[in-house]
Amino acid sequence: MKKIFNLTLVLFAALLVFSCRNDDDAIPEDVHEHDEIGKVVLKLTNKADVTDIQTVNVISGVADGHLHLHAGDTYLAELDFQIKHDDHYHSSDEIEEEKDHHFITFNPANADIVVLRASNDIVRTDGQKLGLRTEWTINSTQSTGKMNIKLIHGPATVNQNYPSATNQLGQTTGGETDVDITVDAH
Repeated sequence: MKKIFNLTLVLFAALLVFSCRNDDDAIPEDVHEHDEIGKVVLKLTNKADVTDIQTVNVISGVADGHLHLHAGDTYLAELDFQIKHDDHYHSSDEIEEEKDHHFITFNPANADIVVLRASNDIVRTDGQKLGLRTEWTINSTQSTGKMNIKLIHGPATVNQNYPSATNQLGQTTGGETDVDITVDAH
């Protein structure tokens, strides 16, 4: 009889413990919300003529214009990644705040554009420059010239000096592409 009483007591205690447990005791999910970038603003300022400013807005992958680049000129290029909030866009500080988790690559096509990461660019803790601020020297372009820009999230490795220290288009291994835009540049 004592054995049955002890077994009943143990079962009752177990039932009481598990029935009192609620969802608040559950293991929390790893939630890292990323605001989705819906707009990229690319602004180029001609170093020789600071009144020559060109801005292209890329919303959901569609550019509202193209860049008019002149051979022999150098442009200061700035990227602004923006998120949509209700009916408007605003700049996201997430890229700079999480600089070690992001890297920007450039890939010109049908255009000879040399990219250098600017001295005032954001520097990651590994010493590599992020790519938000660059200088583009235009050697030549064709009527079909384009510039592809990618924002990579969580790359395993980054190399700002790809293909060389004098043309820093950038290269990554691993990671996911957060933004992939192409702008006509001729």
